[in-house]
Amino acid sequence: MLKLTYTEFGLHLERVTTSLETLVAQRVVLALRLGCTLHVESSRAAFLISAHAPGLATLEGMVRSFGASQSESLKESQHSTLTLALVDDEFVEVGLQGSWIADSADADEGMFVTALEERVEFFVYELWQVTQAEAVCNS
Repeated sequence: MLKLTYTEFGLHLERVTTSLETLVAQRVVLALRLGCTLHVESSRAAFLISAHAPGLATLEGMVRSFGASQSESLKESQHSTLTLALVDDEFVEVGLQGSWIADSADADEGMFVTALEERVEFFVYELWQVTQAEAVCNS
């Protein structure tokens, strides 16, 4: 599963082995113990990766085959939707369908989680890391 954490300082992406159900259950227990509210909803998230990242063509091929396998087993709905869209010469937008977990429905900070095929998750995560490393080097 991919977990995107949105904070006032930016976005952090990580791969986690916990299931969505376990992660939500843990957050519910934590919110109850702290006396906080918790909002969980189906949602979409997006972030940018470098259009020049090595392996992007491989991910594009995976997205095409992933999309084909999704349409064949749409009733099972075990995987989330992944889209790639060219933004400009420098960046590609990665769009994901998943679950938004936050303190309220209109919160700017929170956690977004999605489950994809393991190889697809790995490539998305690796490309995001490359893009982050490039951003640090170019600043």
